[in-house]
Amino acid sequence: MTNYAEQVANDLLAIGAVKFSPESPFTWASGIKSPIYTDNRMTIGFPAVRQNIFKGLAELIQSYYPDTDIIGGVATAGIPHAAWVAEGLNKPMIYVRSKPKDHGAGRQTEGAEVKGKNVVLIDDLISTGGSVLGAVKAVRQEGANVLGVVSIFSYELPAGIANFSAENLTFQSLTTYSQLVHAAIARGDLNQSQLATLTDWQKSPETWA
Repeated sequence: MTNYAEQVANDLLAIGAVKFSPESPFTWASGIKSPIYTDNRMTIGFPAVRQNIFKGLAELIQSYYPDTDIIGGVATAGIPHAAWVAEGLNKPMIYVRSKPKDHGAGRQTEGAEVKGKNVVLIDDLISTGGSVLGAVKAVRQEGANVLGVVSIFSYELPAGIANFSAENLTFQSLTTYSQLVHAAIARGDLNQSQLATLTDWQKSPETWA
């Protein structure tokens, strides 16, 4: 299996999808204060970058979840990557909304019939796991067996690891927080003082500020 971790980490840094600001933290939608912000939606605008991501995600699925029947994309950032992977692996695809539609058939998932099928979901990143695990629940309610989740990036947060464990589910990421930080230091994007701040944050993001 090809190791895409370093390549994808450098890709994300090169296109500005990752921003560091230890001195003036970002605020996530969850309210968590963070010295790092990752916007993987930018990757779809760079053909070479999204090709690396497609190849890496496809290899993760083939290596860790070889019995996959259906590729699922988590709305919205996971959908384009799921489409490329599903096409590349010649697999049926679904996508999963954050909540059921409030009109029509009221569906939360669209695409292939998942009942009795092995599904792998793709999201752009894993932080605490809340959104993607909500998608997992929706797909399971339709009778699917969710084998696992793959993503471009994982923050490796304790809460995310615990939440996946509680659902008896595994996840695999092309690159991780520690790999990204290592790449940023090698590029000169971070200094040792900033590294200490980022390390402290990762241990306990809910209480860090």
